[in-house]
Amino acid sequence: MTKTEATTAPRPEDRSADNDPAELIGNLARAGRAAQSRLARLSGPEKAHALQLAASRLRESEEEILAANVRDVDAAREAGLSGALLDRLTLDSARIEGIASAVEAVAVLPDPVGQKIDRTERPNGLVLERVRVPIGLLGIIYESRPNVTADAAALCVRAGNAVLLRGGSEAVHSNRAIHAAMVSGLAEGGVPADAVQLIPTQDRAAVGAMLAAAGLIDMIVPRGGKSLVARVQADARVPVLAHLDGICHTYVHNAADPAMARKIAYNAKLRRTGICGAMETLLLDAQFPDSAALVGDLLDGGCEVRGDARAQSLDSRITAASPQDWDTEYLEAVLSVAVVDGLDNAVDHIAAHSSGHTDVIVTEDAAAAEEFLAVVDSAIVMVNASSQFADGGEFGLGAEIGIATGRLHARGPVALEGLTTYKWLVRGGGQIRP
Repeated sequence: MTKTEATTAPRPEDRSADNDPAELIGNLARAGRAAQSRLARLSGPEKAHALQLAASRLRESEEEILAANVRDVDAAREAGLSGALLDRLTLDSARIEGIASAVEAVAVLPDPVGQKIDRTERPNGLVLERVRVPIGLLGIIYESRPNVTADAAALCVRAGNAVLLRGGSEAVHSNRAIHAAMVSGLAEGGVPADAVQLIPTQDRAAVGAMLAAAGLIDMIVPRGGKSLVARVQADARVPVLAHLDGICHTYVHNAADPAMARKIAYNAKLRRTGICGAMETLLLDAQFPDSAALVGDLLDGGCEVRGDARAQSLDSRITAASPQDWDTEYLEAVLSVAVVDGLDNAVDHIAAHSSGHTDVIVTEDAAAAEEFLAVVDSAIVMVNASSQFADGGEFGLGAEIGIATGRLHARGPVALEGLTTYKWLVRGGGQIRP
């Protein structure tokens, strides 16, 4: 396939004259599936080279991307978006460099396509292998964060998948600028332009059309707020890989090192409050000796703290928590705090209120740590570390599509392996079944 062939496919506006959302999505999906069949023929080094070129285009397009982002941020500020959402939306030179570096990090990861999962030989001589293959055409629906445009494109291309991207209206100009830069570099590297398509409309009906596109889109990945994900899960006729809330807990055990606990709790909540790995509930063991100082650090750092009766006794600035607080993903500088009587009480609280995203214990007691790891049923369970490490890049996976909290197909940070499935290869020597 030549570079010219990769860039001469008809554009979205040529495919749907009447702007009917179902027709538009159908045409884009069919173009994406055709592109995916060509993308699947590229070697690992060819895909890696195309991603390196895309990263270079992102850096070269910094001025255009930042100008587009200013339009989005100004509109978002006028619309009254929260500080946490504005933080997710805002780009600067350092963040663009981070986006480009994340694309490069994906480029150098081992190509999952064709990896052998296992091999067995049957008594009759048949040799069976399972190998990783692309899923096909993915639909990714996301809000606020324009970096998802590049992350999703890079991961999908590296795993041999085509993708339809539908970003939120608050980041529309940023997404278009990042997408244009990415596709320019990918196409120069031989990746079909239609392998990475950005839905050219913000009409909500286009999301409905994506969710109904069974047989055209192979998997939907929603990445955004609770209402978006709930709608996708309720309406989709296409398999969905998703999580709802990031209600992440940190339990400070009675054997926690006080200095470590204070440092971890502060970072888990206040490093960045608007990410899904931010701590939303702090559980303090009744026997932990430094609870007042730990909570004081958070209050002094500008965090609003809502607590149960025992937590309120630690500091007069703590207000009363409502029953809803234990089930709330704040995504801002607000924290719920409960005092618990031991490990079992903490685990029970987590089981009742965790969203299954990331839960942490801080302790110097190895037995307590291992018990916590064994019994807490979340996608990510940590010992003596900030929950803000719940990130594909921090796990060494490069960029991520998101954190999956279900139990099927993929769980935790979804990166290259989570964007593949497998097929069986069976090699015989003339065997017939008796």
